[in-house]
Amino acid sequence: MADPLIEIEKLFRTWKKDGNLEINTLKQAGSNRQYFRIIHHNHSYIATYNPLNIAENNAFIEFSRHFHRKQLPVPEILQTDDQKTKYLQSDFGDVSLFHVMQQEGFSDHVFELFKKTLSQLARLQIEGGKNLDYNNCIATKSFDKQAIYSDLLYFLYYFVRALDLPYDKNLLLNDFDLLSSYLMQEEQKYFMHRDCQSRNVMVKDERVYFIDYQGGMQGALQYDVASMLWQARAALPYEWREDLLSYYFEQANELLDNSLDKQNFIDSYDGFVLIRMLQTLGAYGFRGLFERKPHFISSIPFALKNLRWFLDNKKIPIRLPELQKVLRAIVHDDIIGKFDITKAGPETPLVVKIRSFSYRKGIPEDNSENGGGYVFDCRGILNPGRIEEYKVQTGRDTDVKEFLLHKTEMPTFLQHVYGIVDISVADYIKRGFSNLTVSFGCTGGQHRSVFAADRLAEHLQEKFNVKTITEHIEQEAKNWINHTY
Repeated sequence: MADPLIEIEKLFRTWKKDGNLEINTLKQAGSNRQYFRIIHHNHSYIATYNPLNIAENNAFIEFSRHFHRKQLPVPEILQTDDQKTKYLQSDFGDVSLFHVMQQEGFSDHVFELFKKTLSQLARLQIEGGKNLDYNNCIATKSFDKQAIYSDLLYFLYYFVRALDLPYDKNLLLNDFDLLSSYLMQEEQKYFMHRDCQSRNVMVKDERVYFIDYQGGMQGALQYDVASMLWQARAALPYEWREDLLSYYFEQANELLDNSLDKQNFIDSYDGFVLIRMLQTLGAYGFRGLFERKPHFISSIPFALKNLRWFLDNKKIPIRLPELQKVLRAIVHDDIIGKFDITKAGPETPLVVKIRSFSYRKGIPEDNSENGGGYVFDCRGILNPGRIEEYKVQTGRDTDVKEFLLHKTEMPTFLQHVYGIVDISVADYIKRGFSNLTVSFGCTGGQHRSVFAADRLAEHLQEKFNVKTITEHIEQEAKNWINHTY
C-alpha cells in the first residue's frame, strides 16, 4: 500500500520543486478521503489523498475549476496527479461557520455570516450552474425522482430498520413515491451542493467559502437552503430560519430577474426540508449504527429533535400517513433517549486522569479515591523509537504523530480503547463518581503511550465535555514534554 505522506510530497514537488515542506495530517471526517496541510515558504495548502474513489475526486476537481473561472468562493485547484488519486488546493484555514457559531453563539456577527453564506450560495447555485458539465457527477446528474426515492430508501434501510420498528412496507413505499413525485414539480436546473451545511462553509477574513461539494448535481434551489438552515448540530433559532429563508429568496430572486413566486417556493421548501432531514438520518444511521463512528451516533439526537419540531410546527405538504406514523415513532422520547450522550456539566465531579508510562519502570499505582480504571498496553504497535530520527522525539512531535497515524495500527487500537472507556465515562457521569484513571504503557513511555494518552484526552473532552488531567510520567521526569508540546 502506498504511503500517503510520500504520495502527497511527490504531488507537491511536481508543482513546486524548491524549499522544505512541513506536512500535517488533518482530522478525517466521515469519508475515506485523507486531508493534509502543507506548509511551504510560509504559505499553506490543502492536499487530498483519495485513491479509492477517483470519480469523487474528479467531480470535485472539475466542479472547482468551473466555479473558480466564474470567480465563485471555492478552492482553487493547484495541482493533480494524472490518475486523479490526489490533488492540491488553496487553503482557507481551519475556521468554519460552525466553529464561529460554537465560539460566539447566535450573535449578530454569526447572523451576518449566515446572510453572506446564503447570498453566495445563490450565486453558486445559479451562476455556477450555468454551462456546468454534470457528466462529472458521482452517481447521477440530477436530483430527479429516482435520486429522491433513493434518499428515502437510504433512510429506511440504514435508520428505520436499524431501530426494528413496525411499519407496512408497501404503504411506506407508496408514500415515498408520492413525496418523490411532489418534489419533482419544482424546477431542477440549478447546481445543488448536496451537503451545504455550516461545517462546509469556511470563514477567512470575514469572507465565506464553500468546500465538499463533490456530491453536487443538478437540482432545485430549495434543497441546499433547507440543508443549511436545518442542520441538526447547528440548531439555529427558528426565527432565524424564517428570516434567513426570506433573505435567501430575495437574493436568488434578484439573480433570476424576479421570476420566482415566493409562496410556491416556500410551499416546496418544506418538502425539501423533510427529505433533507431523512437523508441526514440515513447518513447518520450508516456511518453511526453500521460503521460505528461515534460522531455520527452522537449527532442522531440532534437530528431527531430537529425532526420532531418540524412535525409539530410545520405541515407536510401532502398526505403521507404511513411515513408520518414512522416519523412520529422515531421522534419518541424512548428512541431519542437511546442515542442521547451524557455530557458533563459545570457541577460534574468526574475527573479522568490519563497517564503514559514506561513498562521498564512498572505500572504506576492508582491512588485515586475509587482506584481501578484501565491500563492499555501499546507495545503491540510498531515502535517509532526504533527509527533513528525519532529516537530523541516523543509522541507529541509532528513526525512521530504522522508515523503512528499512517504506518501503524494505532488508529484501530484507539477506536477500541474509545469504545471501552466511553462506557465507563458515561456511567460515572450519571452516577456522580469523581475519579477514573486510564493509563497507557509502552517500552519507554516516550512515543506510543504519549500519543495514545493525548488522543484519548481529546476524544473525551470533545464527546463528553469531561475534565481530564494528562500526565506523561516518563517524559515529565525528563522535562521533555514542555519542550515538545
